[in-house]
Amino acid sequence: MFMGTTPFITVRARRPLTEIEFCAWVAQAVPGDRLEYHRGFLVLDIFPMFAGLPDQQRAELARLGSRAFWAAEQGLVHLVQERTGPDQFAYIAVARPKPKAAAVSLSALLLAEREAA
Repeated sequence: MFMGTTPFITVRARRPLTEIEFCAWVAQAVPGDRLEYHRGFLVLDIFPMFAGLPDQQRAELARLGSRAFWAAEQGLVHLVQERTGPDQFAYIAVARPKPKAAAVSLSALLLAEREAA
């Protein structure tokens, strides 16, 4: 029996993603779905002295990066970096299977986190 390979297709946003849009993607993604949530050098792009972004965009990017890390800690995604050039990376979230033991929705997790803060 021949088992073909499935190409990995990464969705890349036409504009910068927000934290909310990232959460919406995580909630509906099926295992193996890939989303490029940032392209650049994230740690420098959120640092005021190096970023060429206005304060509001830089703050939103910092929230997005933090949320992506949070999603990885919750076991919802794998985070991957792909080098696209010198000091340039594609930051990719790969959806993982949703935990079977977790009967809690993503929105409930987000609300609980907000209430704890």
